[in-house]
Amino acid sequence: MSSSGKGQSRLNSADEVVAAWDKALSAGRVREARVIVEGEIKFDFEITQLTVRAADGTHFCEPIGHLQKDGDYIESWQPQPMSEAARNKARDMARKVTDALGGRGVFGVELFIKGDAVWFSEVSPRPHDTGLVTLVSQTQSEFALHARAILGLPVSTALAHPGASAVIYGGVEAGAMVFDGVAEALSVPDSDLRLFGKPESFAKRRMGVGLARGATVEEARARAKQVAAAVKPRPA
Repeated sequence: MSSSGKGQSRLNSADEVVAAWDKALSAGRVREARVIVEGEIKFDFEITQLTVRAADGTHFCEPIGHLQKDGDYIESWQPQPMSEAARNKARDMARKVTDALGGRGVFGVELFIKGDAVWFSEVSPRPHDTGLVTLVSQTQSEFALHARAILGLPVSTALAHPGASAVIYGGVEAGAMVFDGVAEALSVPDSDLRLFGKPESFAKRRMGVGLARGATVEEARARAKQVAAAVKPRPA
């Protein structure tokens, strides 16, 4: 019972079970003597299929690709290229999962893709961290979609531009923080920046995100990483 890699372990042999169990109970976000065990899947890439349950039915954003390290997202981009067959299977699976859950709003459905094959990974019943890219890529961000869907207002999942996001980590254990390099970051073409205003920093705590658009996903990713790299958090 976890998120963002907290309490998770990868096991290569039975000798590692006890240590993994102890870590799951001590470092996971939920304290209970129950864990999730997953089989390893050799996949090509992972996507987030943002799924919007609104008054007029279910809507799908273009697939979001993302890069994770140690179970934590560090980059995302939209759209993720994939086969039409895989795209249709991903949406069908996302619809089944969110129909079973019910309610209105944005659901972040994570899926593994290998060729035309699709596996369900997990679902978050809210706007998703990898979906921050929609702040620059879509006409309505995941936050606007969530609010509109809950309020019964019309929604649009239209993609406006290829876009990307890149995480800004705190890098230090500290209280109040300041951020140098903001002007340099925002000088990157078609870029934007979100600093989260968290009250304290950890070395691996996400303190913000660099955002960028581009003519292609590759250009947007390069720009977003440039934005994130320019921002230098430090204790106040």
